[in-house]
Amino acid sequence: MTTGIILAGLTLAAVGFAGRYAFRVSKQFSEKFQHLKIPTSSSFANSKYYKGGFEPKMTRREAGLILGISPSATNAKIIESYKRIMVLNHPDRGGSPYLAAKIGEAKDLLSKGK
Repeated sequence: MTTGIILAGLTLAAVGFAGRYAFRVSKQFSEKFQHLKIPTSSSFANSKYYKGGFEPKMTRREAGLILGISPSATNAKIIESYKRIMVLNHPDRGGSPYLAAKIGEAKDLLSKGK
């Protein structure tokens, strides 16, 4: 009889400790991998970012989207925007050479018409 009560007590204690451990680990796990949530299409519905890739031949509209300015912006605004974006995307600082080329192409296209 006493052995059964002791065994039941130890089992309950083990279940309690296991539950407590599982709760703590799951809390740490969810905090660590919180950024891995899969985005849904509705999360991009009100996004300020352009949906789609680059066009085969760059247009003034696409150049304005790349630089974040109006296609009819002044030359000073074009150069300022180009410098700001190139600082963030320059290949020497870990940026993509392809994106740097597209940014340069956008600047050239918009400044050519001025």
